Amino acid sequence: MAISPAFMDEIRSRVSLSSVIGRRVKIIRAGREWKACCPFHQEKTPSFTINDEKGFYHCFGCGAHGDVIRFMTDHERLGFREAVEQLAQLAGLEMPRDSREDAQEAARRGGLVETMAAAAEWFATQLHGVQGGMARDYLAGRGIGSQAVARFALGFAPDDRQRLRSALNSHGMDRLVEAGLLIAPEGGGAPYDRFRGRLMFPIRDTRGRVIAFGGRILGDGEPKYLNSPDTPLFDKGRTLFNLDQAGPVSRKSGRMIVVEGYMDVIALDQAGIGDAVAPLGTALTENHLSMLWRIVDTPLLCFDGDTAGQRAAIRAALRALPLLKPGKSLGFITLPAGQDPDDLIRSGGPSVFERLAGEAEPLVERIWRSELAAARLDTPEQRAGLQARLRDHARTIGDEDVRRAYEAAFRERFYAHFRGGSARSNAPQPVIRSAPSSRRPADATLRAILAGVIEHPMLAVAQGERLARLSIGDPGLARLREIIVDAAMRDPNLDKRTLDNNLAAAGVGALAEEVRRSNRLAFSFTRRDCDDDRAGRDLATVLEALSSRLAVDAALTGATSRFRITLADEDYAEQQRLLGERNALDARLRSLARSED
Repeated sequence: MAISPAFMDEIRSRVSLSSVIGRRVKIIRAGREWKACCPFHQEKTPSFTINDEKGFYHCFGCGAHGDVIRFMTDHERLGFREAVEQLAQLAGLEMPRDSREDAQEAARRGGLVETMAAAAEWFATQLHGVQGGMARDYLAGRGIGSQAVARFALGFAPDDRQRLRSALNSHGMDRLVEAGLLIAPEGGGAPYDRFRGRLMFPIRDTRGRVIAFGGRILGDGEPKYLNSPDTPLFDKGRTLFNLDQAGPVSRKSGRMIVVEGYMDVIALDQAGIGDAVAPLGTALTENHLSMLWRIVDTPLLCFDGDTAGQRAAIRAALRALPLLKPGKSLGFITLPAGQDPDDLIRSGGPSVFERLAGEAEPLVERIWRSELAAARLDTPEQRAGLQARLRDHARTIGDEDVRRAYEAAFRERFYAHFRGGSARSNAPQPVIRSAPSSRRPADATLRAILAGVIEHPMLAVAQGERLARLSIGDPGLARLREIIVDAAMRDPNLDKRTLDNNLAAAGVGALAEEVRRSNRLAFSFTRRDCDDDRAGRDLATVLEALSSRLAVDAALTGATSRFRITLADEDYAEQQRLLGERNALDARLRSLARSED
């Protein structure tokens, strides 16, 4: 039966997290928290914190995070219910009683697990028998040794419609069909073996239990790969091949590699790269991504360098966009055309693959390059189409902070590409964010900058890249900036009349006039009669100072938060240093502007 949230809350309230973790690793009191060397990865300096008041642990090294139940499932490799049962015993609580239906369902699933384990053992026996010669030859030809065969429990399904059925007859026909091992003809008739003449790959859940199989045809025949159907144990959209073995490795390496198939996983594992998994005949799903992000922040997707591989890569990239959260993304490993991980390792060794993994392309860069190559960009209309496509991609991102960061990154790449070369870096440039503590001075300066470029549009042409990098919290001002920068990109000779017409046509003419009239900071570039050279120099100086000011604000917010928690002298000193630096930057900005009040 389902375990109620109230029961789990009662467990959390009775069982302290530190008492559970302290039985596994040595923990040290650190103020209100506890510290330890992380139990999920090897380290010499403690980076693992336990907070009993908040009820969670967090590792700043590998990112492991969760509550007491999550610790039991991840560290002890227990199923959810088993973890709750053990913790309930510690808490002196009696588990909620199962109904008769719940008990029957548990027995049914337990029987299926037993049947799948028996099938895996039988397939393994066949691989080493007389009829397994072709499968053994195939494995030898692919360079798969006996240790890998044993580690992945590989097997062989003879090319016979009744062999498995006869061998596991004691498990009952109905259960064999429900487990996906036999096919029951729709028109009636005797069930027959699903897998025939295939090299067999057991598919395990995170607890290491066999829940399904994949089979590769030996010789001619279709399909080349055949997976178990969805069953009470198996859902291909929620399962990744080898996650049970790769998960613990990934927590130590801080990396998870997603490849296209079983043989890629096995080849990498045999070469000492044990943090690889593969989807099972389906594209990565939302559930797959959630599973991966629980282990690492940036899983690496590995695709062939041919056209099909690149199409698969961009599909995965676009599928991930709506799900992105701060700190969670994807990286892309691109292999040479015509090679898979097995080919690459056999020809160049593990070091070649590791080098490519170390050069993985960020998600934002993969989308940018794909759109840049998607169509000709010779005319303003074609370049506007690129902008529209990039904006559409960014708008699919659900998290507001990540969406704004992508909008800024795309703007910067667009401007750098069409204003004299390609983007300066594969990684997004730092996005300038105004901190709450700086809202009033930062907003006033931002409005003055916008007023200045409205008055002197050529400043937007000269400083467009810096303007595009500003992340403005006010949606109206952000939209106004976007239209100004876009107009400057399209017209290197942009004048005031043309800009005013563009702003009016975009429906922000009234906002532009309000910004211009409400500005109270008299920077040189906000005055109509200012010399163009001086206006340009002063705007560049103000943009640089504002960038530094906002960076200091972000650091100051962090330092203040740390000091509130630790009350440590060094955190107080850092807070005071940043306050002084902020005051100096404010003075610099004031020296460039005189108030009109």
